[in-house]
Amino acid sequence: MVESQAWRSIFRHGYPDTPLNQSLVMMGNVFLHLHPVKVSRQAMKITYTWCMGGISFFLFLLLTLTGIFLMFYYVPETHVAYANIQQLSSAVSFGNLVRNMHRWAAHLMVVSVTLHMIRVFYHGAYKPPREFNWVVGVGLFFVTLFLSFTGYLLPWDQIAIWAITVGTNLAPYTPILGNPVYQVLVGGSSVAQPTLIRFYVAHVILLPLALALLMAVHFWRIRKDGGAAGPPPPSRRELEARAERTPVGAARQ
Repeated sequence: MVESQAWRSIFRHGYPDTPLNQSLVMMGNVFLHLHPVKVSRQAMKITYTWCMGGISFFLFLLLTLTGIFLMFYYVPETHVAYANIQQLSSAVSFGNLVRNMHRWAAHLMVVSVTLHMIRVFYHGAYKPPREFNWVVGVGLFFVTLFLSFTGYLLPWDQIAIWAITVGTNLAPYTPILGNPVYQVLVGGSSVAQPTLIRFYVAHVILLPLALALLMAVHFWRIRKDGGAAGPPPPSRRELEARAERTPVGAARQ
């Protein structure tokens, strides 16, 4: 089978038993191409990265799938939005489950992205030559917060309305662009139908597209920089100190 034309059309290189074949396999596969050809052994340790970036990406995919499901039953109009949510939770099969999955995934994504940034900052992975990717990551962090903020209004209950009212009332205090920012967000003098449709469009179209674009750049830069930033390799003095502390029997094993 491995010698057939169909197999060779899919897998164009032999078994990756040499550095050249390993590089060719990585470059010729759309999924493996996302990863660097070589990565630091230290950076692959689960206790170093805790997979916070991968968890955030998984939660984004989960939010996308559950969000598409919710869009089939939600209408962004003030007189029916709350009723849509109630009907979704009580009358639609698995509707309440999917809605709760979407809500909790959103909360967890904010937490995971925050922890990911803390980990990157603590390990100094924002330093050259990765400073550009750090800026992209900061952009991803703010887009994630805006996604959570815009989605909070969509159920159109009293908690959501007053929370968004308080949040948008902070916009006029923005230096120079205060009132224009408020008008863009609210679309009037108070939170009403124009606000709901603006938040809905931002939540399901504008912000997800911005997040997907920034993630593509983020992953591309990680690949170009050789994967996740791992700890620096031990110096010769550290290696010699370890060798002196290693028992003779353990060294022979």
